[in-house]
Amino acid sequence: MRRILIVGAGQSGLHLALGLLRHGYDVTVVSNRTPEDIAGGRVMSSQAMFGTALAHERALGLDLWGDACPPIEGIQFTVPGPDGGRAIDWAARLRAPARSVDQRLKMPAWLAEVERLGGKIIIHDVTPADLETYAAQYDLVLVAAGKGPIASLFERDPARSPYDAPQRALALTYVTGLAPRPDYSAVCFNLVPGVGEYFVFPALTVTGPCQIMVFEGIPGGPMDCWADVRTPAEHLARSRWILDTFLPWEAERCAGVELTDELGVLAGRFAPTVRRPVAALPSGAAVLGVADVVVLNDPITGQGSNNAAKCAASYLDSILERGEEPYDAAWMERTFERYWADASHATAWTNALLAPPPPHVLELLGAAGGLPEVASRFVNGFDDPRDFAEWFMDPAGARAYLDRFGG
Repeated sequence: MRRILIVGAGQSGLHLALGLLRHGYDVTVVSNRTPEDIAGGRVMSSQAMFGTALAHERALGLDLWGDACPPIEGIQFTVPGPDGGRAIDWAARLRAPARSVDQRLKMPAWLAEVERLGGKIIIHDVTPADLETYAAQYDLVLVAAGKGPIASLFERDPARSPYDAPQRALALTYVTGLAPRPDYSAVCFNLVPGVGEYFVFPALTVTGPCQIMVFEGIPGGPMDCWADVRTPAEHLARSRWILDTFLPWEAERCAGVELTDELGVLAGRFAPTVRRPVAALPSGAAVLGVADVVVLNDPITGQGSNNAAKCAASYLDSILERGEEPYDAAWMERTFERYWADASHATAWTNALLAPPPPHVLELLGAAGGLPEVASRFVNGFDDPRDFAEWFMDPAGARAYLDRFGG
């Protein structure tokens, strides 16, 4: 029985651990927090997961909240006009509903499942020196903890990382009492030129069904406004101020909003970064980075948890196919490149949306209001960003695509 250790108890680490356990591997997970710490802690992300990522979970029996979690049935896209109205405003349905389950619910349940399947849990804040010890004891060590000193062992890949500074000031606000969107539930994605983005969608949190507000402010702009916020009440008030100021139609839905809990708020920023997948320890042993450790995207496209699930599924396939062969550095590189072949599309698309939209993108998004097929294709690209390469990311491809509709 091959012995594998995974550092990190988030979406990717636990997903991979549970997949390996179901295939008979000896798996140890090291977490710097207990299940109780996670359940009683602050929100960690917005984690809207689309059909492909959810299918990876279902394949391992990990969809434990399918009945309780409200579905996300589509995406609405809105751009304000200069007159205070909406210059662009349309919506389309997802082919498969998306869902968002607060990681404070999800990760403790998955940790319990690790133990139920015979895996071992170690509560410890791992240091680089610990990795040496683990590498000597286990056949494979994977690092799925995207923060702290061990993540810094993985070098930034400048060829795949166009940004070296944060591109957005980020904030999350978990609320109840938000008026529902008519027709069907959706991610309401609002793009305010020169200011930033706001999206909001239904989710399940520790107190029950809720809505998650996500704010993406351009650094130095008016939505980069969280530095002086000190309390949860101030965080909610600042959230409402942004909507009152820039998105009055979204503010109208907020008359009765309240925080889900005092820890249902978060603010911060980070630079989108792709890192080299293999870290060489002083002894010469190699460890493999997973998900956010090696591909960290801005949340503007909601790809973080989706990439984590896809990475776990891809790595699981590579490990199973390896059989009894050694997990050497060359195999680790190939394992990452197999995942990167998919993740590169999500990364390129996400990085493109962080820049001011070029003319062909504005033309596509405007045309989608009158062309349901274009709107549907854009919306369903959130599940499979590979599709964007041939039409959304390329001006000539965009022109050829619109010409099919006579526009």
